[in-house]
Amino acid sequence: MTAADTYAPTDRTVPTRSRERASYDKALVHSILDEAYVCHLGFVRDGAPVVLPTLYARVGDRLYVHGSTGSRPLRAAGDGVAAPGLPVCLTVTHVDGLVLARSAFHHSINYRSVVVHGTAHQVTDPEELRTVLDALVDHVVPGRSADSRPANAKELAATAVIRIDLDEVSAKVRSGGPNDDAKDLGLPHWSGVVPVHRGYGEPVPSDDLDSAVALPGYLSAF
Repeated sequence: MTAADTYAPTDRTVPTRSRERASYDKALVHSILDEAYVCHLGFVRDGAPVVLPTLYARVGDRLYVHGSTGSRPLRAAGDGVAAPGLPVCLTVTHVDGLVLARSAFHHSINYRSVVVHGTAHQVTDPEELRTVLDALVDHVVPGRSADSRPANAKELAATAVIRIDLDEVSAKVRSGGPNDDAKDLGLPHWSGVVPVHRGYGEPVPSDDLDSAVALPGYLSAF
């Protein structure tokens, strides 16, 4: 693996616990980010920490985070040129399994997570903003942006997006079964892993949908 395939570890991206679970592999980081669409964005407001859940999408080595023009992180991020930007920490986590050990202490979860440190800037270029808004829609449901009305000028004025470069990034993964102590192996308690999977139900049409509008193929295959 070459330097181009990995993110360089920093003091902020090297975990203090379970360092063997950390990875800086770009392909792994991107796969974890691309599988989710809700992140948690952390920043400091008026001297206190704030964490907000919001939608995001990855485009190359950048993350784009959705918001509104009135939101505090968007105002703090500035115009992306003159303003210094907003220091942020962004996280994404998948829960893959519940790990049940014989002892309460060794219960855990199997997970895949990414932590991104960086400086957020507001997207101000109109063409970049339109492209990013399509990417945000398609990241949630691939193919949807081409099957919906694009945002008009009023909607674009009310929508804001911040971008964060993927420079200071790490992934962390826990997999496998419980790590029971040897002295507990004979205890009469079930141990193992309960897998956790994300699933989607059958699409439910809106009450006012014209019956002539068929379910699109990208949803049938979703």
